[in-house]
Formats: sequence, structure tokens, C-alpha cells
Amino acid sequence: MPDSSVPGPITQLFPEYISGLTLQGIYLAHDVRSLTPETERPYFYANFISSVDGRIAISDGEGAGLSVPKQMVNFRDWRLFQELAVQADLVLSSGRYLRDYADGTAQEILQVYDDPQFEDLKQWRSAHDLPPYPTLGVLSTSLDFTLPPALLKSERRIVVITTEDADVTQKEKLQQGSVEILECGTNVVDGRRMAAGLSELGFQTIYSAAGPRVLHLLLEARILDRLYFTLAFHLLGGDPFSTIVRGGLLEPPRDLELHSLYLDQHAAGPQGQLFAAFDCKSSSH
Repeated sequence: MPDSSVPGPITQLFPEYISGLTLQGIYLAHDVRSLTPETERPYFYANFISSVDGRIAISDGEGAGLSVPKQMVNFRDWRLFQELAVQADLVLSSGRYLRDYADGTAQEILQVYDDPQFEDLKQWRSAHDLPPYPTLGVLSTSLDFTLPPALLKSERRIVVITTEDADVTQKEKLQQGSVEILECGTNVVDGRRMAAGLSELGFQTIYSAAGPRVLHLLLEARILDRLYFTLAFHLLGGDPFSTIVRGGLLEPPRDLELHSLYLDQHAAGPQGQLFAAFDCKSSSH
């Protein structure tokens, strides 16, 4: 991944045209911690990077599953991902993330303590009197994962969001590892009950770093407040692939209002990318 010192300003296209902006700090300036829904629930925001033809993940090879296309991976998008993660009280992930973490194929979501290029974000979190890491929220109905020892040793707060009918033995096992269990519905996690439960636990900003099924859950429950979206200037093609939302038809559609739009012409290689933020107008009020 390119070094963060690679120069190159970005251009704000909306809500007004401003050229020559520094990438660093663009999403910190959005100050999502100051944004609150009208209802008494946390503020939910999510982030994806996609190719022009809608690919967020493509096949790694036969039987190897799906992963973010290497053509789209770049430090400049990753920097802004970190700026969003650092502002969260809780980062939503999945059981798959913990399985990958245990296998050594997934990295820490918030990199401010692992990468000196994010030292300013480490200091930002400290200056705002926040714990070193956001709480890790794990959405899982099957509970088919084990807790990586590295997470347990870090004394990181972990909340597993599951259902009332999930495996009792596995719930007890997780609780013995100092994990909090939040039950939100039967058979499937109920998004609104999840929002209410996380609010009762004191969380105000929830950042979804999970995949398209979790985004569908947030949209279906009408609790997603903002979507951050990077559009990488690639056409990839290929099957199978994943796009940003996976699930049943949303009726009615969830409408978006453009909050901001930036053009970055200095991503890795000669191509560029757009950084967009949308407010979800159909979130519950």
C-alpha cells in the first residue's frame, strides 16, 4: 500500500467547489460524534469502496471466497476509513471477521496503534477522552467463532449481538471470556432492537465496517444515518462478486441526499476515485 506521504490535494465538488484541499482530516472535519438522530438511538454510519461496475469484492480464485479487489486497495481511501473508525464508540463487525482474525487473515480495524502514519489519529482519540479502541461489536446468529487470544489480552470491550434462540452453550462460553451478549430478536437480529440495546449500553456513534448483509439490516431497520462511499475508477467484471447491499428488496427504496463529494486524482496509479457521503433520508425519526 502506498505511503501516506505521497503528495496530492483533493478537490471538493459539493456542496461547493474548493480545490487544493489536503486529504488528511477531510472526514475528521465531518465530526460524526456531534451528529445525533432525532430519536434516542445511536448514530449509525457505514463505509464502502466500489468499482464503477459495483464490485466491492471479487473471487480470489476457485473456492477461495471473495475479497476486496487489489486494484482498488489504496492508502488514501484507507486513511479516510481510519478517520471514520477513530470517531466511533463501537465498530460493527461479524463472526466472519473474528474467524479471519483468528486465522491471521484479518487485521485490526482501527490501525492507529499499529501504524505510525496514523499517529495523529491516535492523538485525536486521546484528546477526545476516548478509550484507545472503540468497542468491537460482533453481529452473529450462529456464534460459530472463537475469541482470538490477542483480543482478550487487549482487554478490549466486546459486545456480541445475537438472537434469543442462539446457542446457549456458546453464549455462556463467550461470557466467560468477558464478552457482553446483546439479544435482539429471534431467528434474525432485529435492527431497531439492536439500536435500542446499544443505546442502553451507552454507545452514541456506531461505525459499520461489516459487509453488505449488515448494511441491508441497517437499511431495512431504517437506522442507517450516513453512507460513506468511495468510487474507484475501475471496471472489473467477473463472477461471483459482491456489491454494497445484499438482501431482500427494500420497499420503499431508501433515498439518499448528497452531503459531500470529493475528487481524488492521486490514488495509486493514473486513475482516480471519488469520495462521497450521503445522508439517509429514510432513517427512522
